[in-house]
Amino acid sequence: MKICLISFDHWQYDAHIVDTLLKKGIDAYHINIGKYQHPTKLSRLKNTLSKIFLGINPKLELRQKFIISELKKRGFQDQILVINPELIDREYHLKIKSYTKRYIAYLYDSLARHPIDNLMEGVFDDIYSFDKDDIKSCHFKEANNYIYLDYVRHEDQHPNFDVCYLASFDKRISTMNRIAKKLEQLKKSYQFIIVGKKTWIKQLTKIGDNKSSVKYQIKRVEHAEILNYYLNAKVILDLVRDNQSGLSFRIFEAMALEKKIITDNEKIKYYDFYNPNNILVLNSEYIAIPKDFFETKYQKVPKDIYDKYTLDKWVESVFEI
Repeated sequence: MKICLISFDHWQYDAHIVDTLLKKGIDAYHINIGKYQHPTKLSRLKNTLSKIFLGINPKLELRQKFIISELKKRGFQDQILVINPELIDREYHLKIKSYTKRYIAYLYDSLARHPIDNLMEGVFDDIYSFDKDDIKSCHFKEANNYIYLDYVRHEDQHPNFDVCYLASFDKRISTMNRIAKKLEQLKKSYQFIIVGKKTWIKQLTKIGDNKSSVKYQIKRVEHAEILNYYLNAKVILDLVRDNQSGLSFRIFEAMALEKKIITDNEKIKYYDFYNPNNILVLNSEYIAIPKDFFETKYQKVPKDIYDKYTLDKWVESVFEI
């Protein structure tokens, strides 16, 4: 069987899907749109000038042509999966579809954040989503994010911080600051890493933030570093983006590392692994963080439930293998 994955692999999660397929003996290949580079310096210069003076980014078109050129090299595929299909124009989706028996999509984001109205009909054989609201309203197939990390017992870890939070620079900053103040009142240590191009503003001002515990940086956190940050904390903080109800990767990273979770995602209560001993769902004021949540021991997720959320099971379900 030949399977191709097409994605803009922002956080390097998608490569794990291909690795899992390869371990199953499947001929799998990843077309990572994010790694596309201009072939020459002149091409890069033309692209820059076009963005500045015409407001047009030719690289967006070139990336899509790159996908087709890669498929021509690889040949016909049994299945092709596109993650976050809104990054590709409909006409190119139809070209991609001609290279496979089964063309499917997985939505990492909610439709409220990234709509795909022009792709809902006549493009995909199946659309999978992690957002329960979208699944219900659009009749998508459900596929949660997955456990990709190796399992590590909490007994084998020696964290230095009570809470860790890794996230992009966005509206969640204000919520994060309120939680930080509460943690300080409880005398709990924390390490918050915020990433984004606009973080230079915070680097200059540091207004309202604990300088030693909140770090703003432009450079993206390398995928391999995520594990080290989380291993060094007892609890992982999870704050949901606006208009999103699906579970983030933080939830599944926490499960793999046997970490407790503090989250503002009410939907987590409807999952079979939900345990109030391990998962604290914040109220609307973000102040109800009981001290004893940090003092009780982590209760292991039953193996049969844990296994349902592994990448191995995800691959079997989405690709129907």
